[in-house]
Amino acid sequence: MLFLVSAAVIGVYFTLSCRELPSFGGASHPYGERAVAAALAHRTANVVSSVNFDLRAFDTLGEESILFCTVLGATLLLRLARDERQHAAASETVLPTTRLLGAVLLPVTVVVGVYIVAHGQLSPGGGFQGGVVLATALHLGYVAADYRVLQRLRPLVVLDIADSLAAASFTAMGVAGLAAGGAFLKNVLPLGTVNKITSGGMVPLFNAAVGVEVASGVIVLLAHFLDQAVEVTGTGTQEEDA
Repeated sequence: MLFLVSAAVIGVYFTLSCRELPSFGGASHPYGERAVAAALAHRTANVVSSVNFDLRAFDTLGEESILFCTVLGATLLLRLARDERQHAAASETVLPTTRLLGAVLLPVTVVVGVYIVAHGQLSPGGGFQGGVVLATALHLGYVAADYRVLQRLRPLVVLDIADSLAAASFTAMGVAGLAAGGAFLKNVLPLGTVNKITSGGMVPLFNAAVGVEVASGVIVLLAHFLDQAVEVTGTGTQEEDA
């Protein structure tokens, strides 16, 4: 009932809002024009990053918080139940070609992920995309070797702390902008020169915080699901008896 009432209210406001939008196929694009102007004014060559960390800054906080809450929920839901036991993962055999490919791609993927995060204010990418690439890079150890290698590559306690600190630092920087400039995520640093790595003011810092939070969150989230698939069994199973 609560959903139906909420959906009806949102539907009414959404319909009224759509009536004020420019018609399809028209020459008027007021939002796009404002987004490009804001990106140029703040020396952010990548307009998408300017939109995320300027025009719709508070929405970006919600997007970042979704992953954090997802990790928290998975941690609670996938903890060991009373009838479950955790055993060590078995050693797995990997084809030499697969091992070689994974070993070669892992460092390359890490470099690409860091590059995407660091250049988010200049080119397509940023903290969200780069964080997923970094998380993917770590799991190439699982593809190239086995689950025990992946466990050594991912210190979950450290990643849990990094996830929390990155989410908190993003919020703290937003509040600092609110206190100093009167708007959430308001830039308070020199803007630099457009198309330079130091441009964009606080956007590189926002991308770094989001990149760490997304990478850590995705790794921890996948860790819970992989643990359930590889290490957790019910009581009285052959794996537990062994």
